[in-house]
Amino acid sequence: MTYIGHIGKTTLARWRSNVRLFAVVWAVLQLAARPRYWPRTVRAVFARQILFTGVEALKFVSLVALITGVSVVVQAQLWLGKTGQTALLGPILVMVIIREVAPLLVNFIVIGRSGTAMATELANMKVTGEILVLEAQGLDPLVYLAMPRMLGMAISVFCLTIAFIVVSFTSGYICGILMGVGVNDPLLFVDSILKDVHLPDVCSLLAKTLIPGMLTSVICILEGLSVQRAITEVPQAATRAVVRSIAILFIVSVIVSILSYV
Repeated sequence: MTYIGHIGKTTLARWRSNVRLFAVVWAVLQLAARPRYWPRTVRAVFARQILFTGVEALKFVSLVALITGVSVVVQAQLWLGKTGQTALLGPILVMVIIREVAPLLVNFIVIGRSGTAMATELANMKVTGEILVLEAQGLDPLVYLAMPRMLGMAISVFCLTIAFIVVSFTSGYICGILMGVGVNDPLLFVDSILKDVHLPDVCSLLAKTLIPGMLTSVICILEGLSVQRAITEVPQAATRAVVRSIAILFIVSVIVSILSYV
């Protein structure tokens, strides 16, 4: 009975944690729709979040996309060229790159790069008492800390995913031309991909970028603010944030894929 009780206690704790997570996301979305909650200070935090998460990460995301394009796109062209099934190039690249690889890799990069930084920053603010100072000054932490970070990360993940797709397809096509495989006309290559992009693919891409981006940021915020007064809790909070973010990323990806294509 003690073991069963432990399982039940853990399950209820996880349920409460997830309910709190989605409640914060919903509350932030409601606040973001009201212009009066976007003063200059909040806009500045929002701009800095996009700069750090999106703009500064673009080089590394482009490098990963370059490697992915050279490995995946070129191999697809080689294999389909040998088997005489070049008509399947578009469906395969859309299925592999757009549906799965691009959103997953970009979210992994953002979690490892920006998620840990966000959790660490807020945990340090909590330990040093800066959160109490903000509240004493009349600043709502949900508006000043959560809203610009959540929206900034979600928008950055979406834009980075689009950049990843463009760079991977471009690098794969150029490398394929240099190796003598694939079509020589870039318009035919682009057309073979675009004609296989349908509405479920667009909806899936939006869901796999915006939803994990929002959930990851809120997880990192909540874990960062969950520390007490010990500085040793900061790395523990960052680790929990990364683990929970990766778990929720895979869960969202599976659910979206099932709803979109099954």
